[in-house]
Amino acid sequence: MTATARTSILNVVGLTPRLIGPNMPHLQQAAQAGGLIRVRPVLPAVTCTAQSTYLTGLPASGHGAVANGWYDRTLAEHHFWKQSNHVVRGRKLWEKLRDARPGFTCAKLFWWYNMYSTADWSITPRPMYPADGRKFFDVYSHPLTIRDEIKRDLGPFPFPAFWGPTAGIGSSEWIARSAEWIEERHRPDLSLVYLPHLDYNLQRLGPDDPRLADDCRAIDAIVGRLMEFNAQRGIRTLVLSEYGITKVNRSVALNRIFRARGWITVKDERGRELLDCGASRVFAIADHQISHVYVNDASLLPAVRAVLEATEGVARVLGGEELRGAGLDHERSGDLVAFSTEDAWFTYYYWDDDRKAPDFARCVDIHRKYGYDPVELFLDPAIRLPKLRVAAKLLRKALGFRMLMDVIPLDPSLVRGSHGTCPADSAEWPVLIGTGTLAENQASIEATAVHDRLLAACLA
Repeated sequence: MTATARTSILNVVGLTPRLIGPNMPHLQQAAQAGGLIRVRPVLPAVTCTAQSTYLTGLPASGHGAVANGWYDRTLAEHHFWKQSNHVVRGRKLWEKLRDARPGFTCAKLFWWYNMYSTADWSITPRPMYPADGRKFFDVYSHPLTIRDEIKRDLGPFPFPAFWGPTAGIGSSEWIARSAEWIEERHRPDLSLVYLPHLDYNLQRLGPDDPRLADDCRAIDAIVGRLMEFNAQRGIRTLVLSEYGITKVNRSVALNRIFRARGWITVKDERGRELLDCGASRVFAIADHQISHVYVNDASLLPAVRAVLEATEGVARVLGGEELRGAGLDHERSGDLVAFSTEDAWFTYYYWDDDRKAPDFARCVDIHRKYGYDPVELFLDPAIRLPKLRVAAKLLRKALGFRMLMDVIPLDPSLVRGSHGTCPADSAEWPVLIGTGTLAENQASIEATAVHDRLLAACLA
């Protein structure tokens, strides 16, 4: 087989059939021209799992990305948002394309597990952490020379617009420009481009908020520009998304429930409480609408399951053979895996007194927390003049002093949208645009089938 055109795959995070309409004219036209397919989301429907499934064609049990984070039983440590591509088992899309077409090249732009992959060019967010405790926003690239070259031409990557209270359109704009930059210099056969903008306000506001119309128009404009840029160069554009975000109105704190039963161990560090995973009999690593529950005391397994099944907001609990059936039987998975109802999500909170919450709880700290924390998208409403407080802290940092950017609230009720489970309504599912339509008797495809459609499209 011989490829007749190069391909760009735009990952428009949070895009669903329900959102595609008058506020998204470019995406609406692309769906009409190239076909829109509804994708039953992989479980869990979260970033790292979905991307790994699309790129390998495997469920979590095959590639190992069982969520955005997990607990390592050997190290007795939790891990979130790791970046090494070695985490993901299985052959990747571009590797299979090279088999079919020797010399095939790929650029991987801000898709996750981007470091040390076999892609020819890559860029991914990667702050620098000097020994004095400070943090400097930056990116990592392969080859390494790209980092300085692209920052010289495009300016620094707007990291605060990528995640945190000021997350917004700026990061997607920069990533789109980086795709154009890579194309003009290297002409990859395949470009994987991550556009996260919809993700932010879908979680802040919920999918029913009328203010999302502005977000839809903003990301559609970026997609439209990239489509036109690609078309002028003979590049085929495909669009996909990882999950749909449903409206939520409550959170579930499993670790607080486990603590009330004496199963959680916390240790005091200067008046703050830290969860001691290795010493706990039971604990949960929370991730949106899924929680991996690790049971260090096997005798408690039946009791833990009973507690989970009786907890309001928990829709189902998987263990043993049930994990195999769901594609989640992997050494990184919890002994039990809980999924929330569509209107709920799991918070990692384990303290009973906010005054004893760990210092990182009030910060944007995606690695240290024992779960994904969407509350990081908000500034604490209790802070008077929050922008002034942030500016003062940034000035302190600029002067070389240590500071704690403790401006994140501890109020999970602020979050209005979440994902991770499979919504009942397929209008809330992710999409694949540009690979044609399905047979009349086929309403959707499995997430694992997206891989083969991408492979065929790149070789068409």
